[in-house]
Amino acid sequence: MNAPIVHGGGITAAAAIYGGELEHWLDLSTGINPCPVQLPEVPARAWHRLPDRHLIDRTRAAAQGYYRSGDIVPLPVPGTQSVIQLLPRLFEAAGRVAVLAPTYGEYEHAFRMAGRSVDLIANLDAVKADHAVVVIVNPNNPDGRVYAPARLFAFSEKMKARGGVVIVDEAFGDLYPQLSLAPVASQLPNVLITRSFGKFFGLAGLRLGFVVAAQTVMTRIEQLLGPWAVSGPALSIATDLFASDPAPIKRQLCERAGALRTVLEEGGLRIIGGTDLFALVDHEQAPKLHRHLCHHHILVRKFDYEPRWLRFGLAADAAGDHRLSNALQSYIS
Repeated sequence: MNAPIVHGGGITAAAAIYGGELEHWLDLSTGINPCPVQLPEVPARAWHRLPDRHLIDRTRAAAQGYYRSGDIVPLPVPGTQSVIQLLPRLFEAAGRVAVLAPTYGEYEHAFRMAGRSVDLIANLDAVKADHAVVVIVNPNNPDGRVYAPARLFAFSEKMKARGGVVIVDEAFGDLYPQLSLAPVASQLPNVLITRSFGKFFGLAGLRLGFVVAAQTVMTRIEQLLGPWAVSGPALSIATDLFASDPAPIKRQLCERAGALRTVLEEGGLRIIGGTDLFALVDHEQAPKLHRHLCHHHILVRKFDYEPRWLRFGLAADAAGDHRLSNALQSYIS
C-alpha cells in the first residue's frame, strides 16, 4: 500500500516533538489565508435542516457569477480533496495518467491506489499519446508555475481530439482570475476544473470546494458523493461571501505576501517560486533550518521529494513577520 502523502499543517505532531503549547506555535506550513474573513450570519434553518434544493441552487448561482463560468453552474463539493478521491472512478478509460510535477501529491496517490499507471512529467510537452488523463495545477503548488488559459485551451482541444481528459486544479485561482479556464469551460467538455473555497477566504475548516465541468461529469460526482454532501451552513456562508467584494482580501494578501518576501530575503533565503499565499525557498541545509524554526515553535512545510525546499505560508500580521525574522536572523548555517 502506498504511504500517505506528507502535507502542510501538523502542529500537534510538531509540538509533540519540539514542545510548546499549540496556541503559541506560528503555523506557516499551509497555503491558506491566515486572516479569515468575517463570517456572515448563518440562518438558524441552515443548522436545523438538511440543505434544501433551493439553498444548493442559490449557492451554485452565486458560484457561477463569482467564477465567471458562463453556462456552466458549478457544483459544490465537500472540499476538492473529495473529488480527487473520485477521479479514478470518474475517468476509467484505458491509458496512463500524467501529472505535471512537482505538485499536490494526492493526485498521484489517488490514481495509484486505484491501480492506474501514473507518470510524473515536467511540462505539457512531455505528454504522450498514451496519456488518457492529464492533471495540471494552475497556479501550481508549491512552485507557483502558471499556464496561460490560451495554452491550456489549445492543449485541451488536442486531448479532446483523441478522447483524453484534462483535470485543472485552480485551488489558488482566486488571486489570479485571469488564469482561469472556467469562463471557457463550456467549450471544453473534456476538462474538469476544481476550485477551493477555503484557501482564499481563510475558511479551510469549512471543507468546501466547487467543480466546473460538463453536466454529465458533475451529475456523476453528485451520484458518487450521495445526498447532502455539503452542509447547509457551508452553502449559506459561500453564497454570501461570493456576493461580497474580494478586492480587500486580495489587497491584504498582497501586502502579507510582500512582507513575507521581505523577511525571507533579509534572512538570506533564496525564493524560487510561490504565489501570494506562499513562497518556496531553496536552501542547501533546509532540514537543519526546518528544525531550527521548529525549536522556535515556527512550522514551515518541508518536502520528502525535494530535501532542499521549504515552503513558507503567510503570517497573519507584523508580529508574526517579526517573529519569523528573529528566528531566521538567529540561524547559523
